This record gives sequence, C-alpha cells and structure tokens, in this order.
Amino acid sequence: DIRQKTMIAFGGAAPLHAARLAEKLGISRVIVPDGAGVGSAIGFLLTPASYEIIRSLPMRLDAFDEKRVALLFASLRKEAEDVVRAAAPGAALTETRAAFMRYVGQGYEVPVPLAAASIAQTRMSVDALRSAFEAAYRALYGRVIPGMAIEILSWSLRVAAPTPLAEKIAPPKALREAAPIGVREAFDAGAKRRLAYSVYDRARLAPGDRVKGPSLIVEAQTTTVVSARFDAAIDGARNIILTRKADL
Repeated sequence: DIRQKTMIAFGGAAPLHAARLAEKLGISRVIVPDGAGVGSAIGFLLTPASYEIIRSLPMRLDAFDEKRVALLFASLRKEAEDVVRAAAPGAALTETRAAFMRYVGQGYEVPVPLAAASIAQTRMSVDALRSAFEAAYRALYGRVIPGMAIEILSWSLRVAAPTPLAEKIAPPKALREAAPIGVREAFDAGAKRRLAYSVYDRARLAPGDRVKGPSLIVEAQTTTVVSARFDAAIDGARNIILTRKADL
C-alpha cells in the first residue's frame, strides 16, 4: 500500500511538485533532504575515495594461466591503490575483484565476483572460477549449460577507502513557529485557485522550526511547496518533513 510509504523529494524540480503528488497518491509524509537540489554533487563529495580498473586479458578457463592473472592483479592493485592513497592517505583500504566471463561463443559476459585471494593455485582457482561463474550465470538465467567451455574476457579490481558511519542526530526537543520573510500569491492546484503563500528562507530555518501550509520554502537550488493540506517541520538533520495536516 503506497499510502503507507514516505516520499523523498530530491533534485531541483521534485520539491516543487512533491506535496501535490503526495496528495494524489494518498501519501502522508514527504522528506525534502538538506541540499536536495544539489544532492548529486553532495553525494559525489561525500562518497569515499575509490578507483576501479577493468583490464582485458582473454583466456579460456581450461587454459587458465594463474601466473598471468596474478601479475595482472598485482599491477591493477598498485595502480588503484596509488590513486586512492592520494585521496585518502592512511585509510584502511578494501579490495574487490571480478572476472567478466561467458560460455565460449556467447556475445555477453557475466560479471563474477571473486574473493580477493582466489588467484592462489591454478587447479583450485579453476574450480573456484567455474563455481562462481555458474552461480552468477544461474542467478541471471535460471540454468547453466553443462559441458560448455567457459572463457574470461576481462578482469576488474576496485580499491576503496572505508565508508564513514553516519552521525546519529537527535530530533528537536520541541517545535516552534518559524518567521516568514514575506507573502506571495500562487496558484494552488488542489484548491484550484490562487492562495496567499507565506514565504520562508530555508537558510534561516533551524531544527525544530515549524512551517504551516500553504507556504513556500525558498533556497538557491530549489523551492519546496508546502501545500494547504500539509505542514512542515525542520528535523535535526535540517531536512524538511512535510506531514499531511490530518495526520498531525
């Protein structure tokens, strides 16, 4: 039942339309994250440093060359680690490996996750690669093809710095009415007429501030429309929480 879900509005346009869309869908709660209009840029800046390399080294599994693969991964590891170390010096790095495999004659490869130390001994590695490929192939296609030769076309290695744990933020102890910076007349699609909307500057709103609809919460990247059927509050992380008035 979608009415039990919470809508998250991000991007430059979504906060403009989220309340009206929530009304139509029967959703009672909408979250507009802090920095919603530039969320992709914020995510890019906050994501941990990582570097992934994919390198071609075709070989059939029945002619698996453990030494060539080990040398390749050693080279990939050094290249990737040098890049990540420059961005995250002293960090404890993690390594992820994969092989892109298929049955001989097929046109598409299946990415197969590998344990970081799976390239150890030729015979064991062949068995491990075959088992990993068949598990990945079965998950995608529901079956394997017994007796078909298997080949690897390319290998990938990803080195990443750890993801920091999110800070636990306490909710505001009490709500208080925020002060508007003005009033603007705007068309309300639900009411099908123009209404007086109180205008609030999001940069001035603090955790615990409450905004009654209809109102507009403006910022440099977007505007959040709080329709007449919603009220809004600023939570401890400075997100805007829209709540349908009947549910307050």
